[in-house]
Amino acid sequence: MLGAPSNLGLKPPSSGKEPGVQYMADVLREHGLVPRLHAEDAGTVIPPKYGSTIDPSTRIRNVSAIREYSIQLADRLGSLLDERRFPVVLGGDCSILLGCSLALRRRGRYGLLFIDGHSDLLTPETSQTGGAAGMDLALTTGIGPEILTEIESSGPYIQPSDVVVFGYRVPTLHERSPDSPHPPMTAFPLDRIRAEGIDQATAAAVTRLEGRGSGFWIHVDLDVLSPQWMPAVDSPDPGGMTPTELTKVLKRAIWSRKCAGLELTIYDPERDPTGRCANLIVDILSDVV
Repeated sequence: MLGAPSNLGLKPPSSGKEPGVQYMADVLREHGLVPRLHAEDAGTVIPPKYGSTIDPSTRIRNVSAIREYSIQLADRLGSLLDERRFPVVLGGDCSILLGCSLALRRRGRYGLLFIDGHSDLLTPETSQTGGAAGMDLALTTGIGPEILTEIESSGPYIQPSDVVVFGYRVPTLHERSPDSPHPPMTAFPLDRIRAEGIDQATAAAVTRLEGRGSGFWIHVDLDVLSPQWMPAVDSPDPGGMTPTELTKVLKRAIWSRKCAGLELTIYDPERDPTGRCANLIVDILSDVV
């Protein structure tokens, strides 16, 4: 269990206030996640100081800090991978995908099961916030300014053909949007998953990833869940998976011999005063593992 409590990829929720996802890893630990998973706590990679201004040249918030943190996270995660551990990385926002994918890229060609309520294919030109948390998949696959897409001159960290975007509902299935996944990425929007059946769609996604490269990584943005179950996220859009559906997906994926690890992002404890959402996250992961 590795903490990656970066909030560098999000806009401030209000003037002078930092995004609360920085508390995610600590709160999940307080709710017993480490013993419930029979895990070893590998500590925390401390992020640089958060800033609210947008870099004028790249139009991305905290761009230099995100680059610095991605290298630090890749170094720490890489040591766990080299020890043949199964890392569970607790964010933080979705920009931690850059550090995780950089660690994988240093070790070969890996795929990505991208489980998220959004496609996260925004660019500085299409983003309204300048937040890298909405651009993480684009940046990871080589779309965006080189300061983030060409760290160590090794981009793209994940080849677009090795990505399966799974469970998203924004953009919608029939919406013509520059942020919609397109070939060579494989796309499983939530409507398609439910039409095919959750078990069949998950099996197809995992089978595709198992046939590519050295293995695959799982990204889980908890806004993939319906706000009925998970309101404590920065973008609780209508619709979304049930906890049972997400558990089925993760069980099938995590038990693949090619699965290298996973990251969990976007839960904001400040939006969860009773701890109900934290308990749900711990229950889902303990059920999966």
